[in-house]
Amino acid sequence: MNDADLGKVLVIGLDSAPPELVFDRWRADLPNLDKLMRSGVYARLRSTVPPITVPAWTAMMTGLDPGTLGFYGFRNRLGYTYDALGIAHSEAVRHPRVREILSSHGKRVVVLNVPQTYPPRPVNGCLVSGFLAPGTDCEYTYPAGLSYELDAITDGYEIDVKDFRTDNKARLLEDIHRLTGKRFAVARRLARSRNWDFFMMVDMGPDRIQHGFWKHFDERHPKHDPSSPYKDAIRKYYVRLDWEIGRLLALAGPRTTVLVVSDHGAQRMEGGLCINEWLIQQGYLTLKAPPKTARRLTADDVDWPRTIAWGEGGYYSRVFLNVAGREPSGAIPQADYETLRTRLAQEIAEIGDECGRPIGSVVFKPEDVYSQCNNIPPDLIVYPGNLSWRSVATIGIGSHVTYENDTGPDDANHGQYGIFIASGRDVPPAGAIDALDIRDVAPTVLKLLGVPGAETMQGRAAF
Repeated sequence: MNDADLGKVLVIGLDSAPPELVFDRWRADLPNLDKLMRSGVYARLRSTVPPITVPAWTAMMTGLDPGTLGFYGFRNRLGYTYDALGIAHSEAVRHPRVREILSSHGKRVVVLNVPQTYPPRPVNGCLVSGFLAPGTDCEYTYPAGLSYELDAITDGYEIDVKDFRTDNKARLLEDIHRLTGKRFAVARRLARSRNWDFFMMVDMGPDRIQHGFWKHFDERHPKHDPSSPYKDAIRKYYVRLDWEIGRLLALAGPRTTVLVVSDHGAQRMEGGLCINEWLIQQGYLTLKAPPKTARRLTADDVDWPRTIAWGEGGYYSRVFLNVAGREPSGAIPQADYETLRTRLAQEIAEIGDECGRPIGSVVFKPEDVYSQCNNIPPDLIVYPGNLSWRSVATIGIGSHVTYENDTGPDDANHGQYGIFIASGRDVPPAGAIDALDIRDVAPTVLKLLGVPGAETMQGRAAF
């Protein structure tokens, strides 16, 4: 394909959009997405292990797994101490992303709200940082002056919904809709005013509304209230989102290939596994003194010479082992490390609820799921309840099971599969196809734009 034949690529990212809602439950209510599916291809998109916003969006845009990238979530160990964790911002990414590869080949790019883009780096075009930016009072755009234009377009640009884990559902719903409106208003303006070959935007609204309102529509959620005034909130939001997508598509032009993707899916959250409470009960984690109240575990709480393992909370759990010669007060002889790690993985997978009924947790060893393990991976990656439960790191609860979230009200956890929809001149009208891997997106974009670089990626072009 010569340059004269090449078109443009527009990527619309919908953080956390699940195939169960977009492809099935509400497809008839989403005419613009339905039209893209009927005219092109669509598939479930297998996310990273773990299926978390960071590293998933960067895996999508590098074609590389988290182990190769060297970060395994938002927070990662900076060393083998007990309390050094760092946020994986843009400077943690050591591999070229699609926008950088395209920029180096003279392609013009627009990047809007893609996670892990703060601090912003120069591109051949413009970039607006995603939600890890601390606010709009810092330098969050490239070029820096773009921020003034965003404020003018939106009457005050916003990066993310604040405090989305809240009981104030009316305020939250208003904030999500306002933010989505501003995001697409900026997208339309930049799509018209910039000369671009590659345009990528991400809207965080689906993720925020699902965490805030999932129980209100899901009849199988343990906290579902069929009389809730918010039972239709998520569906109506997706209808509005589809309308916004349609307005943006109207600006794309016939030479533009459109991809609609999500970094992972979503599902109801049924409970919380208090990983550190369980480790204490089993004798793997020893505290200096019993906690007087429920609170987050800190390094100062732990009797390290008598501790084998500890865990971190979140939508999945990272379990770390206290290894002699590796951690400062390691208690596990290195010769026993693998035997103990295997035993611990088996025991965690068999954890039951408060009545002993198995919750179906899944445990991974990093080297089994990544092509390589750079920096410091967790010793074990745990999906409590296979992601239908979350990990709660709090101590002092008195039980290894809780039905209250430790970081605020939250109805949903992440799902392993997101969505992939593609439509355009160079896309075969094949309809539903077999599941793709999130690493397939980057080489697909490069192929569509006739740019080399995919040979260093672990994914393969989807068509």
